[in-house]
Amino acid sequence: MRATLIAFMLLGSIAAAKAQTSPNDADSRLVESRAVEAMIWGMPAVNLDLMYQAMVRETKGSYNQIVYWSRLPDWKNQTLTPNPDSIYLMPFINTKAVGPVVIEIPPADEGSINGTIMDGWQMPLEDVGPAGVDKGAGGKYLILPPDYKDKVPEGYIILPSVTYRAYALLRSILKSGSNADVAKAAAYGRRIKVYPLSQAASPPPTTFVDAIDVVYDATIPYDVRFYQSLDRVVQAEPWLTRDKAMIDQLRSIGIEKGKPFNPDHSTQAILNGAAREAHAWFENRYEGLFHPFFQSSRWALPALPDYIKAAPSGYTDPDSYPLDSRGLVFTFAFFSPKHLGEGQFYLMTIKDKDGDHFDGGKTYRLTVPANAPVKLYWSATVYDRVTHALIRDQSRASRSSQNVGLQKNTDGSVDIYFGPKAPAGKETNWVPTVAGSGFEVLFRLYGPEQSFFEKKWVLPDIEKVVAQ
Repeated sequence: MRATLIAFMLLGSIAAAKAQTSPNDADSRLVESRAVEAMIWGMPAVNLDLMYQAMVRETKGSYNQIVYWSRLPDWKNQTLTPNPDSIYLMPFINTKAVGPVVIEIPPADEGSINGTIMDGWQMPLEDVGPAGVDKGAGGKYLILPPDYKDKVPEGYIILPSVTYRAYALLRSILKSGSNADVAKAAAYGRRIKVYPLSQAASPPPTTFVDAIDVVYDATIPYDVRFYQSLDRVVQAEPWLTRDKAMIDQLRSIGIEKGKPFNPDHSTQAILNGAAREAHAWFENRYEGLFHPFFQSSRWALPALPDYIKAAPSGYTDPDSYPLDSRGLVFTFAFFSPKHLGEGQFYLMTIKDKDGDHFDGGKTYRLTVPANAPVKLYWSATVYDRVTHALIRDQSRASRSSQNVGLQKNTDGSVDIYFGPKAPAGKETNWVPTVAGSGFEVLFRLYGPEQSFFEKKWVLPDIEKVVAQ
């Protein structure tokens, strides 16, 4: 009798729900939910497209050219968590029209290149330079289009790609922070070459476009513009077998290969709402990302283990495809190394020692212990908590062990200060923040040594400075 009563109650609830839900309401909810999933899935490809669009818009550059920063970048580099302490060079590649493309890395003689070549989904194809395949000897990395069948000549490091478009994040490493060494690093970076394999016998000069004095905005737009970018990706690239379940998902929100994406006002409103919902979901996941690297501080590697395992292998595990973790990474970053820890390592924190979020109106101190286990340098960089880009309109964004005039304590440690105003006498060790805004801090180790991974050296938490 009780079971019969429960069954009637359930049927009544279902009937009531049906009565209250119109077909249009159901369709709208479906579009919104699928748009949320599309943002999570498409984040790395859209992230890359936004950087390329900024290149075209701000520098008039194009595919198979290199956008670079001829000096150390300032806040105008509005990419996601960029490194303002190295010279950036970013070749954007498209093999669809020209076939295989060569990225030629110079030998590490007058300088060195650190970086990774990635496909259109920012999946790492290979690391380059002293920490990469060429081991500092220089090399010709050959990016092949999808399903390329022709024979490849000898002498190249072969990188098959599942997408026509690819790019590389390359850093020309400074020997010091002096103006002379910055200029040398920029000149060395311009020895990188990009050209089609078909022109390898007599390569044309590589085109470099300089982004140093433009606002290069590639931050993620959490509105309909995201889906406009995603449509560009779908139109340009082949469907991958691993992603074919998304074909109908995207068609339901108006994105379909071979057809224009032109959502009406009602659909645009739904997509804007879905983008906000996805943003809130990412923010919630972001808060849970920071699993301490050291037992005694909050610093964490900003990526989840399932993504760290899957991306370098090309998502080859048939039982794993960490879309959620992948999407999260590319809301705040635009780089994924093939071999994490060989060329660089990252620690990030969004809270101080007391567990409070960083407040741009307060002053904090990070004490970097002496003898940091790095072959090259360390740096601490501040980012806007909302955009994950450099804080706008500030004189600097970081402090590095290579900075000229950086003050050291008697024991060799270094105190770095973050706040709206430099403490008296600490201007050279200060990174400005903005009152009324939150921030986050990324600590980079270039050329990390084994003792770092053995945790014999520990980076302490950032502490509030009590006003005197």
